Amino acid sequence: QVQLVESGGGLVQTGGSLRLSCATSGLTFSLKAMAWFRQVQGKEREFVAAISRSGSNTDYADFVKGRFTISRDNAKTTVYLQMNSLQPEDTAVYFCAAGGWSSVLPRQYDYWGQGTQVTVSS
Repeated sequence: QVQLVESGGGLVQTGGSLRLSCATSGLTFSLKAMAWFRQVQGKEREFVAAISRSGSNTDYADFVKGRFTISRDNAKTTVYLQMNSLQPEDTAVYFCAAGGWSSVLPRQYDYWGQGTQVTVSS
């Protein structure tokens, strides 16, 4: 059974930091590209960041470059998203996803977590 479980979300003040984790099971984790997406109520799910199988290549949405960092620990089969300098517009449900290769398109990912809420207050 494939499972992706996000954690680390919560309420943070503008300018603060959070680290999201996505623990996986049932995957050949080292053969999967991993990604983070986020979604605001009434809006389309949008790409945040992706990381290649080995972790050697990363990709970021323009609106998070310089603030967010994606990383992975293949031994722990876990992917992380370090979020710094958080702004109110970062408020969303954050999802992790696994796929055969990195993509900005949600449909290219095979497995998804349930999401974790991040709320940034001013």
